[in-house]
Amino acid sequence: MPRLHVLKVFVGEDGTGGNPLGVFLGAAAIGPAQRQAIAADLGYSETVFVDDAAAGRLEIYTPAMPLPFAGHPLVGTSWLLAEQGIPVDVLRPPAGEVPTWVDADGIRWIRGRAEWTPPFELRQYDGPAQIDALSPPENAHLDAWAWIDEAAGIVRSRVFVSALGIAEDEATGAAAVRLVTLLGRPIVIRQGVGSVLRARPGPGGTAEVGGVVVLSETRDYAL
Repeated sequence: MPRLHVLKVFVGEDGTGGNPLGVFLGAAAIGPAQRQAIAADLGYSETVFVDDAAAGRLEIYTPAMPLPFAGHPLVGTSWLLAEQGIPVDVLRPPAGEVPTWVDADGIRWIRGRAEWTPPFELRQYDGPAQIDALSPPENAHLDAWAWIDEAAGIVRSRVFVSALGIAEDEATGAAAVRLVTLLGRPIVIRQGVGSVLRARPGPGGTAEVGGVVVLSETRDYAL
């Protein structure tokens, strides 16, 4: 019976927020059709299936479809592999090689490219109150954002991805990759009900996204 690890990724300073993530280690025996069904059954915005932990090879599924790249699944899986005694320097989702590391403050980071991410519309609003008042739109791929403090680089964001079967995502690393690539400067994103994402431009046109990860539970999952 596969073992499911449930994490919270991009947890805020007070322990709130964090996007739930399901991770199956040693998932090579779980076929593609089963993976999609499992992701839909769990209902998390993404579920990760690790085919080769030492090599960092994995696949990412939303409840509706697989993704070549996603931020919070990669940050979370990097953290979990290290916790399991299998630290890796590179993760290998279908999009390509994704460097990963932990900094001196315990923040887990990944590096990716905006062209690997879903085609989010980045829509800027005048202030955080407008973001908080939004209702989830239908058929959306929307990152709605506003400056909380532009000088300090602090952003308020909500991300709606109903096109992927997710009405609203609590914390979205892929959207952060797109936004920081657009802005070209380090930012701190306060998303959802309490999540915190750190993002900054990386070398060669890449973007780096990091945050805090915690383990919520580990349990057997009946196929």
